[in-house]
Amino acid sequence: MEFGDVLRRRKMVRTFESGQVDPSIVERILRHGQRAPSAGYSQGFEFLLLEGPDQTARFWEAATADEPVLQGVRAAPIIVIPFASKDVYLDRYAEEDKKWEDRDESRWPVPYWYIDAAFASMLILLSAVNEGLGALFFGLHPPTIPRVKETFGVPDGWDPIGAIAIGHPSGEDPVRSSAHTRRRKQFQEVVHRGHW
Repeated sequence: MEFGDVLRRRKMVRTFESGQVDPSIVERILRHGQRAPSAGYSQGFEFLLLEGPDQTARFWEAATADEPVLQGVRAAPIIVIPFASKDVYLDRYAEEDKKWEDRDESRWPVPYWYIDAAFASMLILLSAVNEGLGALFFGLHPPTIPRVKETFGVPDGWDPIGAIAIGHPSGEDPVRSSAHTRRRKQFQEVVHRGHW
């Protein structure tokens, strides 16, 4: 698929079919996610892959209450949880070539560990579309995060930035997304040339 077509077709899918996804496709999608840039080549993001009804059911049990808006998402056969580690970045930048031995978080203008995990997540979303699949990035409710981490044995120091459902989109999506009720800003509203 042409890259422009991937971008135009990318949308958040909220209703999935329960059919399986070829494991080689899932691996390709995750390998693309691994190619995301990272500050100092820290590579402080990792993915928890949950495949099939047993693993995804454990995720839904740990991560959510009964939320009608996510009902159609529960059928997705793949859940990927992208994690970020601040410590990986602080350790990397304390190395000889960076010389931030004090590991002072205030040196960072923004938390790149989350930004880089978000870059990786976008590559996963785009790769799913390129493979003819649908995907949805959604947030995790903060009170459920400790339960999700405990359920899947996630070590301390790794924070989920959300979750990504992947699968074959259903022909009909009863959930009306904001894209149906709000207009996309015009290009001229978004790009400021030379001055705001």
